[in-house]
Amino acid sequence: METVVDIAMSPREASDPVLVRDAAAEAAGVPTHSIAFSRVLKRSIDARSRHPVIRLRVRVSDEVQAPEAPATPFPDVRSARPVIIIGSGPAGLFSALRCIEHGLRPIVLERGKDVRARRHDLAAINKLHVVDPDSNYCFGEGGAGTYSDGKLYTRSHKRGDVVGVLETLVRFGASPDILVDAHPHIGTNKLPDIITSIREAIIEAGGEVHFNSRVTDLLVENNVLRGVSTAVGKEFRADATVLATGHSARDIFELLHRKGIRIERKEFAMGVRIEHPQSVIDAAMYHCAVRDPYLPPASYSVVQQVEGTGVYSFCMCPGGIIAPCATAQDEVVTNGWSPSKRNNPFANSGIVVGLPLDALDTSGKGSARSGVDYQRSVEHAAWKAGGQRQSAPAQRMEDLIQGRASLDLPACSYPPGIVPASLQEVLPAFVFDRIREGLKAFGKKIRGYRTNEAVVVAVESRTSSPVRIPRDPVSLEHVQVRGLYPCGEGGGHAGGIVSAAMDGQRVADRIHVRYAER
Repeated sequence: METVVDIAMSPREASDPVLVRDAAAEAAGVPTHSIAFSRVLKRSIDARSRHPVIRLRVRVSDEVQAPEAPATPFPDVRSARPVIIIGSGPAGLFSALRCIEHGLRPIVLERGKDVRARRHDLAAINKLHVVDPDSNYCFGEGGAGTYSDGKLYTRSHKRGDVVGVLETLVRFGASPDILVDAHPHIGTNKLPDIITSIREAIIEAGGEVHFNSRVTDLLVENNVLRGVSTAVGKEFRADATVLATGHSARDIFELLHRKGIRIERKEFAMGVRIEHPQSVIDAAMYHCAVRDPYLPPASYSVVQQVEGTGVYSFCMCPGGIIAPCATAQDEVVTNGWSPSKRNNPFANSGIVVGLPLDALDTSGKGSARSGVDYQRSVEHAAWKAGGQRQSAPAQRMEDLIQGRASLDLPACSYPPGIVPASLQEVLPAFVFDRIREGLKAFGKKIRGYRTNEAVVVAVESRTSSPVRIPRDPVSLEHVQVRGLYPCGEGGGHAGGIVSAAMDGQRVADRIHVRYAER
């Protein structure tokens, strides 16, 4: 006998595997002593009532389950056909792994440093306010995903094998909990070891990984990409090149433009990071004065239409930290991340405004790079308002809503520090006005949300790529240049770790088909 049941338990009860098994047996209508095996398949928090519960889907059986078979070893691809992969973020790494599964040899070119050496450059941003344009929170092994939380929730279930991506992450060291939780999360502190394990597997199978290898040219002959060259003068040749450079690789957009390779402008979102004491969010979401110790720090999700434009939360980080994510010295960019335990005293989230193309095109010429120019101008304004350092301009929430200066600021997790500033003078009017109205609405939706103990930090501008690199919907090659495969967030074809990983796999699948046809 094997059956699947849905049960609801208190947070404390749900933390005890024996109590979960017994409750599942009761729900299945069988004696507890007959259960030889039980497994939680799904877990979520239901906080709609005043007493939150954990909802579980559990499989129970009266037969002992055979141990799971070990993962299939990767084939040796040392003598296989090469595929160049530019970028080692989720799209690039998962593309490399899929290439190996298909018997192809990936050559991964990463402009930044390996995940361990990268930490020194992050420390330089946090403490010295010095940005290395090739090694920072956005660039380096693992890409932006390594140091931006590891949230794995995605709505892109129709675009690939979500479970397969999660299983791969577990294979390389992630907690099996990500296969169960409704909103899976790894944690920035756990990701470096996982990324390192993936790199070691690629190399052990015969692939290559080259760090400090920023691509500076694409070797195009008669609209066919034959290879690439790097800043150190080294060339790599292959019949297929995956362009998985992430949403912040502006030099790649410029390179494509200079070579006459088509790119298109794309809508994206921009706004701010808002940070509350975690206790405020816990009290609001869990309807309590003090959070139950068996519940994780609470998160929230909000959206509001303001003058026909969406204002919404983005990349919410309970128990998190606001991170400095600039890729150039004269800009300030924020993002957020949480450690695996989410045990920091603050909760932060992006609050962003969707930007239609007509709002981005201030020149009226419809340039493909208008979104990049828009981003750059606002990030530079934030840098100036922050004292021409990586310090970020900030304002208390109620002060921003009321249009008054913040004479002081609350404690904030942003490592380089925050300075009082009028964000109305930093953000474009289109963005600022909608954020202000959105905050008023959110204050009515979440008890305690609207408070002067919350701090608004500018600017959250790298929600997604402002450029789309167009590709054929079937072959996934660039519409103009054969052998070039735009991929992931940088190509405008994904959003988030799981979505980018699946896109990397899809591209590798198409390259395999193309190679097999020759």
